[in-house]
Amino acid sequence: MDKLKFWDFGVIDFIDVFLVAILLYYIYKLVKGTVAVNIFIGIIIVYAIWKLTDLLNMFMLHNIFDGFMKVGIIALIVVFQPEIRKFLLMVGSTNLAGKRKFFSKLKFLKTENNTETDISAIIGACEKMSSTKTGALIVLERNNNLDFLINTGDEMNITVTQPIIESIFFKNSPLHDGAIIISNNTVKATRVILPVSNEQNIPQRFGLRHRAAIGICEKTDALALVVSEETGQISYIANGEFVMFKDTTELLELVAKDLT
Repeated sequence: MDKLKFWDFGVIDFIDVFLVAILLYYIYKLVKGTVAVNIFIGIIIVYAIWKLTDLLNMFMLHNIFDGFMKVGIIALIVVFQPEIRKFLLMVGSTNLAGKRKFFSKLKFLKTENNTETDISAIIGACEKMSSTKTGALIVLERNNNLDFLINTGDEMNITVTQPIIESIFFKNSPLHDGAIIISNNTVKATRVILPVSNEQNIPQRFGLRHRAAIGICEKTDALALVVSEETGQISYIANGEFVMFKDTTELLELVAKDLT
């Protein structure tokens, strides 16, 4: 009688488990903090029931769930369209030859803070622009490369400082219209046109800047900071949703955490 060789674990098995872990990690990052995580849990429950009914020879119930599983792939594509798009964009934007190596994206393997962005300068600029009700839209690049947006604006290569950001969004500046993209403490582009979210649940008090910020965070893993020109309120958006904070100190901590 053959016995289970539990310790018969080769290199291929290790690679298999490692790749599955990476896949699950990215799926978790994509659905974390969104309603999609509840749908994902529901799918796992349905799959478990499907397997359980098969194991217990519950033919009628198993056939019902079996039919659901066969057509479920189409439903998954429809329901998870934004997450699938973001995942494919994440994979497609991986540049092995560039300065951002593939394994630099595997943040759970890091042991130190790798962000180079001067977050305090960005938050300080937002705070100052808030006091003067100067409208601003700042996009912070993370894993997804945002170079595809640069052509919609003006390409730059400016080190991030508080005066630079304030001067860009100064009302009489020719660069103030549109968004700026920041990556690794560098302003990559100004006057960038962002995709606008079509989400119906966004309150009407939020204008085009907020919809554009939500739009880019829905389609990529970027972070966005918005200063309202009407109220001076600072908004922080991640994963396509508004993130609440008490003050700019907490905002700085949230952005620093999300960038690392």
